[in-house]
Amino acid sequence: MATVVEGVGGPAPVRVFLLDDHEVVRRGVHDLLDGEPDLEVVGEAATAEQALVRVPALRPDVAVLDVRLGDGDGVSVCRELRSRMPGLACLMLTSFDDEEALLDAVMAGAAGYVLKQISGTDLVAAVRTVASGRSMLDPGAATRLLNRLRSDAEPARSAPTGPALTAREEEVLALIGEGLTNRQIGERLYLAEKTVKNHVSRLLAKLGVERRVQAALIATERRQAAATPPTAAAHPRPAWG
Repeated sequence: MATVVEGVGGPAPVRVFLLDDHEVVRRGVHDLLDGEPDLEVVGEAATAEQALVRVPALRPDVAVLDVRLGDGDGVSVCRELRSRMPGLACLMLTSFDDEEALLDAVMAGAAGYVLKQISGTDLVAAVRTVASGRSMLDPGAATRLLNRLRSDAEPARSAPTGPALTAREEEVLALIGEGLTNRQIGERLYLAEKTVKNHVSRLLAKLGVERRVQAALIATERRQAAATPPTAAAHPRPAWG
């Protein structure tokens, strides 16, 4: 999460790092984000190897990572960076609507996953969202993946659709959806980590799922259903390329 430094100039801008092996795309995203007063691009890389060296040295708040790279993949970079810098928010940016990559990204600790077809305005909003500690998943890919995970788990499910959750379970589910660990949830809700673990176990049972990532996707679906997003074009043209 971005560090806020109060002073004459107000809060410090969110520090962003870019990883993309296409120079034109990288430059476009750089110009888009750096043009915002509350965002600052502090570094770039064209390869996974460069990113793993530069990001820890620059200590950005958000890393925008291309999923497919010439020398590796952004998901592996995300996993490695998050192991070194737990506070780093990783936003995966890709041209490919790939459910497997989305699942891998969530499991690697990514805070967000969006397609390059996203509009410039929405990309800026996504960076701000993950910088604030919330999650941001492409709605279409998340819904399809959630449906697939539910289908895979259907034989073992005993709970009805839309089970009744306690207020505390609703809070825990929402925080799982934000990508928080049990320890972080405990700190947020002033609960012991063991207590949170017990809540998570009961929550998974009620939802009829076995994996934490499934609960995270259910939380995302609930949040999106509760919101009233403005009507947008199915495939808006990127403002940056």
